[in-house]
Amino acid sequence: MTIAKLKYSVNGEWKESATATYMPITDSNTGKVIAEAPCCTVDEVNQAVSAAKNAFPAWSSTPVSARAQLMFKYKVILDAHLEELALLVTTELGKNLNEARGDVLKAIEVVELSCSAPVMMQGDSLMNVSHGHDTVMYREPVGVFAGIVPYNFPAMIPFGWMIPLCIATGNTFVLKAASHVPQTAVRMLELLIEAGLPKGVVNLVTCSRKEAETLLKHPDVAGICYVGSTSVGLHIYSTAAAHGKRVQALCEAKNHALVLKDAALEMAATRVINSGFGCAGQRCMALPVVCVEEEVADEFVAHLVRLAKELKVGPAYDPSYDLGPVVSAEQKQSIVNWIHKGVEEGAKLILDGRDIVVKGYEDGFFLAPTIFDHVKPGMTIGDIEIFGPVVCIKRVKNFEEGLAVMNANPFANGSCIFTQSGYYAREFAAKTHGGMVGINVGIPVPLSVFPFAGHKKSFFGDLHCMGKDGVAFFTEAKCVTSRWFNEEDKKHTKVDTWEGTMTRK
Repeated sequence: MTIAKLKYSVNGEWKESATATYMPITDSNTGKVIAEAPCCTVDEVNQAVSAAKNAFPAWSSTPVSARAQLMFKYKVILDAHLEELALLVTTELGKNLNEARGDVLKAIEVVELSCSAPVMMQGDSLMNVSHGHDTVMYREPVGVFAGIVPYNFPAMIPFGWMIPLCIATGNTFVLKAASHVPQTAVRMLELLIEAGLPKGVVNLVTCSRKEAETLLKHPDVAGICYVGSTSVGLHIYSTAAAHGKRVQALCEAKNHALVLKDAALEMAATRVINSGFGCAGQRCMALPVVCVEEEVADEFVAHLVRLAKELKVGPAYDPSYDLGPVVSAEQKQSIVNWIHKGVEEGAKLILDGRDIVVKGYEDGFFLAPTIFDHVKPGMTIGDIEIFGPVVCIKRVKNFEEGLAVMNANPFANGSCIFTQSGYYAREFAAKTHGGMVGINVGIPVPLSVFPFAGHKKSFFGDLHCMGKDGVAFFTEAKCVTSRWFNEEDKKHTKVDTWEGTMTRK
């Protein structure tokens, strides 16, 4: 079998890297290497930035309606290639086909939103703000943005959360694609070029953290979009901000759910199963921890274990299976180590997924659903992101204790409550630290017209991705105040100290 060597893209051209280092891309289902991605050199990263910089003047001056038309065309092409892209995600990442389709569809959702750029970029105006003075506020593109992305959503994150709104608002972009799963990004950029993307507007490199560091300090990069671990996110935020750049850093999570005794328990359990084990737990909006009122904990846990055992583990591209592999051998071992850690800390392992073997796919990176019960405060397995199909149960006395346990966690992407009580639902929404809140909803990610609003150590920055926040992040306000004179005005030569801002008699 010939191993394909991927290229990088600069100024609309796919080029072979000068590097001697290539990074393996595996089929997570079989463990076999299927392609290699170049570890692009610093010079090649700089080429990508230069191409984006050179493309910015013409692209930012392109009428916003024309930029929106490009996104319309791109949306149609993505729809036509949905199954192809989903299979790519399934092969290199390991999501089952339905989850992979969802990954691509969430990218398309933001492409659709970006088609409304002429409306989203509208500013504000006010006539006669002061006698004879009018002010108009415009939203203008900023410049070159760079994106550094993780492996877990190879379609949605770069080509949903980042690129559509960035380029629709008139900016240009350099994508540092995820090294484990770059083929999806490569193909999606090829399709964007097919839609009519001008040269240099979007450029793509694959490289290590060392070369990507160039983007954080590069004088021609105006902003950084990042999704990944909190430790790296904090470094990116502090470094890029110190160099005068805008930053969105979306980081780790340890989302908690709270199940009250009045909840529809089986309904709640099905949603925890979907959220906690979907995508093999490799998403920052999973529900890896569930706080359950002690009075109903045994019944809820019984539902959870039964439903988890019903999930079929197998190759992701076979639609008869529910749970595919994790991304790599290293990630599988990391999750296994966390399960060992949970046992050592004294949590009760009531469902163990470590020894799963999938016939015919013995070298794949598979783990079955794993559940810990009686996870106590201070046990790291209940506090730190594992990023795998592991769910922890924390038993609590009541709503107040459950809320306190949840809010004690330093991460706050999302939080959920399962209850039939309007009072407790309202109290929870008001007092939870989670930035995205679900009430009887297991994955409370809003549609892209709203921001992905992580809080605390799950986000560093001022403006979130998507929605109005996303448009504001990729644009800057310009206020123009004007004054026109008639013949009578010309007779008055005295000017107020604060011209045009205040009228008082």
